[in-house]
Amino acid sequence: MLRFDGREDGSKITVEEVPEELNQEVEVWRRRLLEAVVLLDDDVLETYVETDDVPVEDIHRLLRQGTLAGVFQPTVCGSALDCIGVQPLMDAVTAYLPSPLDRPPVVGIPADAVKLTGKQARRQARKKALEGDESEGVVGIERSCDPDAAFCGLVFKVQSDVHGDLCFVRIYSGTLIGGTRVVNARTGDKELVNQIWRVQADDREKIETDRAIAGDIVGVIGPKVAVTGDTLCDASEPVLLESIDFPETVISMAVEPDTSAERKKLAEVLERLARQDPTFTARVSEETGQTIISGMGELHLEVIRERMQRDFGLTVRVHKPRVSYRESIRKAAEATGEFQRTSAGASQFARVRLSIMPTAEECAAELESHLDPFALSPVLTESLVQSLHEELAGGGMLGYPLMNVRVQLLEVEVREEETTEVALQAAASDAMHRLLTEAGVLLLEPVMQLEVVTPDEFLGPIQADLNARHAVIVNSQRRGDLAVLNAEVALARMFGYSTQARSLSQGRATYSMEPLKYDEAPRDVLETMLG
Repeated sequence: MLRFDGREDGSKITVEEVPEELNQEVEVWRRRLLEAVVLLDDDVLETYVETDDVPVEDIHRLLRQGTLAGVFQPTVCGSALDCIGVQPLMDAVTAYLPSPLDRPPVVGIPADAVKLTGKQARRQARKKALEGDESEGVVGIERSCDPDAAFCGLVFKVQSDVHGDLCFVRIYSGTLIGGTRVVNARTGDKELVNQIWRVQADDREKIETDRAIAGDIVGVIGPKVAVTGDTLCDASEPVLLESIDFPETVISMAVEPDTSAERKKLAEVLERLARQDPTFTARVSEETGQTIISGMGELHLEVIRERMQRDFGLTVRVHKPRVSYRESIRKAAEATGEFQRTSAGASQFARVRLSIMPTAEECAAELESHLDPFALSPVLTESLVQSLHEELAGGGMLGYPLMNVRVQLLEVEVREEETTEVALQAAASDAMHRLLTEAGVLLLEPVMQLEVVTPDEFLGPIQADLNARHAVIVNSQRRGDLAVLNAEVALARMFGYSTQARSLSQGRATYSMEPLKYDEAPRDVLETMLG
């Protein structure tokens, strides 16, 4: 038996005999353990039947085998508060959980295979590549856990503070060396790896050799563009790994610095926070010039505001939160936009044909190109694609970002000496406007998944209040002496609910809420916005 001294953060361990009064219970649990593991190996089962015992090395081997197969999950005891049980937990991680060598090679796709498409299309292309289906024109690229292979790693977290950004990177193949440059497969930018750190909770230790190999998880200082979900790779063999999907933001509010002198600092702080938290975004409204921040809920934005003050010494004024609506379409459509103008004797011309269709599953707006690769120059192609992405991000009929749609770039007509970037952008904007008018506007609002836990005596008032908010109660259950309500409710109807829930329950009810989906908003909301 291991005894931990809680007064020394669990670092002092004493090995003792099991107390006599616990012997019987220990034997019962050991018997259960043996009966579970011997079922995985006939030879060990035979030994167990004959001797009523199992060698220790076989117990560890079969525990690992069963864990890797998902047959059972070993459980160890401990207390995070007092740092008790950390050593056995780490030993169990090493002994039973899969190492990088136990995992199959990671599969990515060429970094430039789907330049004009969104996440959904990249995911589909990667899925087909995994299955060996090359119908999308994309061939899967395998990267095994080999330190001698070309480097590739996934940024799964970015931690920002006043001293700089620390990117947490899981290295899937190759070797990462400090002082070298790697490529961000998403953007094509070259990122400098200044330093490589070993990170343990809040403690950081610089790796003396300044290198890390396949299978390592390290902190990297240097990258300026990388965000969570980006792939860093060797420039000679670029590959795009599967990214991390995050839900759409559901709530927004305007923020302003206390003084105009801090406006630049506000922009810098928000940019760093957005790199760290992919569920948080910030933008400047073209109509009002205000800085708008968006996140997963009121509490999320309140935490962001607190971080700005605590970590960056920036105090801001906030406005009333607003729901982050989205737009979609009612039907598929096709349209052509044209720009033709003569000014000061110079003619400008461009014609763009687009199609749009609803997607089967909820996702951000997708853009696909069906153009001949040589139809436009690289400069004009980049300008056109950027213009279309901007239209999708905020060019709906009501000015909200589009989602659950796939836009296809079908055809572009150009004239030598007359087609400019401005002409292409204007034609694309005209085509999008005609496209959305033909497809019909559909206003979407965020729907939240709500759980309320309350004593029985307050269940009636809580339920009545939810009904008044047009919540759909999907489940009601017991949790000990408490009632638990699970509901789906529009976020627009939940502002101020924290205060109301406390008032109805004398402060004894608790709730949690998270984004569930986007659904069609009530007709009266759409009519109000349309004027």
